[in-house]
Amino acid sequence: MVKPKSSTTRLKPSRPGARRGRPDPRADQETRDRILAAAHTVFLRKGTAGSRTQEIATEAGVNKALVHYYFGTKAALADAIFERALGEIVPKIFGILSDPGRTLEQKIPAIVREQIAFHSERPYFAGYLVSELHGEPDRIVRLMARRGPIPLDVLRRQLREAAAAGTLRRISAEQFVANMMGLLIFPFAIRLALCELLSLDEAGWRGFLDDRRRILPEFILSGLRP
Repeated sequence: MVKPKSSTTRLKPSRPGARRGRPDPRADQETRDRILAAAHTVFLRKGTAGSRTQEIATEAGVNKALVHYYFGTKAALADAIFERALGEIVPKIFGILSDPGRTLEQKIPAIVREQIAFHSERPYFAGYLVSELHGEPDRIVRLMARRGPIPLDVLRRQLREAAAAGTLRRISAEQFVANMMGLLIFPFAIRLALCELLSLDEAGWRGFLDDRRRILPEFILSGLRP
């Protein structure tokens, strides 16, 4: 008598909302969003390097296998957080830069407000960006490239017209953007070192950011004036 072979097939975790083998796309998306929100919360506490997949699963109220099922690895989950964050900030900044109805004097404060608000809510983001550009530059460049190039046509025209009128010194749109990025993003990327050097606790850091919201627009404009 031949004994039946025991099955060694390992089942994947079932997707939430699956009914009779047909997944519910809405429940699928809700689960992904819950995991992403949980990862954001854990990254806020520990940063991307110090976070563990189990902590993210616990925060999301799911098992660890389900996190792996949707995202594969913690690195892929961090990339998903990165891409979702880009989807929130990039359209806002691109919209400001390409708006012909806003002057440069209006665009600069708007960009300062948006960038500081964005990074204040995601203090891990700038450090993750710098770290990944050092360790996995090709992957980060691909993620950023999906958003397309920065729309510079309107900005170029406004800078050119201001220089011709003598109200601003001549500067390329590329240098303008690089200067803004350095002033706005770099302090977040070196936050820990900056807080140590300047003896800033959490309240001191918030006050530091409030000051930057106030002084940076005029600081940038003053540097552009002849």
